[in-house]
Amino acid sequence: MGADMAMPKGSNAPVPTTVLRVEIGWRSGPGVPDADASALLLTGGRVRSDGDFVFYNQPLHSSGAVRHEGKREAGGRVTDSLLVDLARVEGSVERVVLAASADGGTFGQVPGLYIEVRDLARDEVVARFDSPGATDETAFLLGEFYRRQGAWKFRAVGQGYSTGLEGLATDFGITVDEPQRPAPLAAEPVRLGKVTLTKTAPTVSLAKQGGSSGALRVNLNWQTRKHFSARPGARHPDLDLDLCALYELADGRKGVVQALGDAFGSLHRPPYIHLDGDDRTGAATSGENLTVNLDHTQDFRRILVFVTLYEGAHSFAGLNATVALQPQHGAPIDFSLDECTVPSTVCALALLTNTGGDLVVRREARYLVPDRRVSPQRTVDRAYGWGMNWTPGRK
Repeated sequence: MGADMAMPKGSNAPVPTTVLRVEIGWRSGPGVPDADASALLLTGGRVRSDGDFVFYNQPLHSSGAVRHEGKREAGGRVTDSLLVDLARVEGSVERVVLAASADGGTFGQVPGLYIEVRDLARDEVVARFDSPGATDETAFLLGEFYRRQGAWKFRAVGQGYSTGLEGLATDFGITVDEPQRPAPLAAEPVRLGKVTLTKTAPTVSLAKQGGSSGALRVNLNWQTRKHFSARPGARHPDLDLDLCALYELADGRKGVVQALGDAFGSLHRPPYIHLDGDDRTGAATSGENLTVNLDHTQDFRRILVFVTLYEGAHSFAGLNATVALQPQHGAPIDFSLDECTVPSTVCALALLTNTGGDLVVRREARYLVPDRRVSPQRTVDRAYGWGMNWTPGRK
C-alpha cells in the first residue's frame, strides 16, 4: 500500500509479522494542542494488567513487543511513534490497540491527524488512516492490529472519547491514579501526569512534582533522518552518541560520568550518578541511560547532563533526539532538542541545580561548537564554568 492509498474508516489491510513503526502525526501551529501516542495489548477486550498499557510513562512492554519511541518535529509536522514487533507479541494477546490523546485541547483543534504503519525492514508504508473530522474528542482509537487465521491485520478504527487518556485507559481495565483518592494497596496505579519543558517554560522543580527520592533515570533517544550528516563512507549503525554528566558535589568535588575512560560512576557512593552502559543504536533499543540517586540530593551542588558525538558523523544536524527524565516517584519530564544548524559535536541537555534542598531541572538543549583541537568535554566545561583539568581518554 502506498502512502497515497489512505484507508477508509472500518477497513482493514494485511500487515507483515515483523517490526513496524506506528507513526501518529498532525500539523503543528499556534493553538494546536500536543498529542500523545499509546498502545494497549488486549486479551478478551481488556488488558491483563496495567503493564499492558504502553505510553510516555511506561515506554516499554515487558515482552519487548511494543515500545514508545517519542516525538519529533520537522517541516511543520509533529509525530509521535511506537515500535511494534508483531513476532514478539505474546500468544494470549489478541489485539494491539493504537490510540492518541490530546493534551491541552481537543482533537477538533488538531489538524491533519493520521496514523501510518511502516515496515521498518523494507522502509515502506503498509497502512495509513487519515482520521475524519474530530470535534470535542480528547482521545481517539485510531487503529488496531488483530490476529486473523494466523496472520496479522490492521484495522482503521477512528473511535473518539471525550474523557481523554484516563477515560480511554479505564475503559480497557487500567487502574489510573487519582490524586484525590487513595490507591488500593494491591497495586500501584498508572500515573498519567507528565511535564514537557519548552523554551518558554524551561524549568521544573523535582520536589514539586513529587520526585524528591528514589532513582531518577535520564534517557536519551534518537532517530536519524536520511540526510543525516555522516562522515564520508560512514554507515548509520556506526553513529555513536555518548550520554555524559558533569557533577559538582556539595563538598566541592567535581568530576565527569561518561563511557570514555570507563568513568561509569556509582549510584550508592559518590558521585551517586551511574551511566548504565554505552548504546550505539539509539532508537533500536532503549537509547542511552543515566541514573541519579535522589536519596543523595543534599550531596549535589549541580549536575550538567550532556551528549557528545563520539563517531559516525561530524555534527548533530539531521538528528531527532528526545530527552526524558523519569523519577521513581512523581511526574516524568521530557523535552525535544531543536534542529541543529551549527557544526556541533556536543550538546548540553539539562542542568540540575540544588536550590534549597530541591533539585531544579532546566532544559538547556544548547549545541556547542568546539574550537580546533578542543575536546567536547572541555568545551562544555568552559561554557558552564566547571573548572576541571582534562586529559585524553578512550573507550
